[in-house]
Amino acid sequence: VHPQTGRVHTIFHQTVAATGRLSSSDPNLQNIPARSELGQQVRRAFIADNRPGYRPFDEPAVFLSADYSQIELRLMAHFSGDEALTRAFWEGKDIHAATAAEVFGVSLDAVTPEMRRIAKVVNFGIMYGMQAFGLARDTGMSRQDAQRFIERYFARFPGVYRYLEETRRRAAEQGYVESLFGRRRYVPDITSSNPNRRLAAERMAVNMPLQGTAADIMKLAMIQVHRAIAERGLRSRMLLQVHDELLFEAPESEVQELAALAVSLMEGVVELDVPLVVEAKVGQNWNDLEPIHVKLAR
Repeated sequence: VHPQTGRVHTIFHQTVAATGRLSSSDPNLQNIPARSELGQQVRRAFIADNRPGYRPFDEPAVFLSADYSQIELRLMAHFSGDEALTRAFWEGKDIHAATAAEVFGVSLDAVTPEMRRIAKVVNFGIMYGMQAFGLARDTGMSRQDAQRFIERYFARFPGVYRYLEETRRRAAEQGYVESLFGRRRYVPDITSSNPNRRLAAERMAVNMPLQGTAADIMKLAMIQVHRAIAERGLRSRMLLQVHDELLFEAPESEVQELAALAVSLMEGVVELDVPLVVEAKVGQNWNDLEPIHVKLAR
């Protein structure tokens, strides 16, 4: 805790993560679990500053979180051009339930929580090159069933399969992959004779355009939001970036204006083939945040 501010200050690094993501150290505030009991207790300790002698505003302060919803899956839809995945996002469906309905061959209403859980593992795992072994390990199904599930997934989302294959092929030819904005990651092991090194390079090649583009989008959004806060003379301030989430501290009277500003700029920072969606939440501590209705001027 800093002796003058009474706050914890982290250090952000631009050039540590190979995908272009920001990283954090001393302490690492980007790696506090959001779902574990211990992680929630730690997040609950981060509070909007209303202490006498330290409070930044002359009125109560709150936290505002603005979080990209499933940005890497949306980028998968954009890069792959897969019709079913793109349609699901435009229709505002629960993407994991929609995936389960497609792969299990049932209606959306018939999707069970277990079906959705398996589909969620696959949706995120595919972006990291998940194979049948990994799916079986993470879901408890047999390896044979996991392999059949992955095959059904690619049959229902052929654009995703083509994107993955084309990305691996292009990476092997060029020796690198790129984000939407031209950020490169070199993958020299993509042609290695060592199968473990080659598979690791293939996973990097598949994931980097998605994660790297998400990082680029977030950085552009941060610049725009920071600039707009200054131009409007708002007292709110950006505190923290946790990959897909921005955390602000704001006086209560600015919450609606800041939320509308952050959501509109973050959603509009780049035009994709699917909509970007940002969810805003507000609260007194980092863990216990409640959704807020944001009034956007369209």
